[in-house]
Amino acid sequence: MPDPFRLLEALVLLTVLVGLGGLLWRRNLFLRALALDVMGTGAVALFVLVAARPGLRTPILGRSELAMAISPEMNWADPIPQAVILTAIVIGLSIQALVLVVLTRLSRLDPLLDTASFEQLDAAVSQARP
Repeated sequence: MPDPFRLLEALVLLTVLVGLGGLLWRRNLFLRALALDVMGTGAVALFVLVAARPGLRTPILGRSELAMAISPEMNWADPIPQAVILTAIVIGLSIQALVLVVLTRLSRLDPLLDTASFEQLDAAVSQARP
């Protein structure tokens, strides 16, 4: 029977690779933005999975637990990686919102959002310039 932790690692890495594949092989800009979101979610899940270790206590203490906190043999979870992951989630959400706004504006030029049509439009604009 395989280790469940290794199975989760493999699934999270597969999620990142699926997002990367969608980013590389799709021509529609909306599908590329969706693949970017899948890849970002997989990266955040990978960091959460790597940081998760059994037997760690959260560093949030009440008054009754303050006396027990002095003992050095207790294993405490590091709050810094948790804060970094929360920050990455917020930044990823704001980037996705910005990308969707840009895609909404671009859909006025080409409703299909195909990269080939935008490349043709860019080539036509480049040739029109003196």
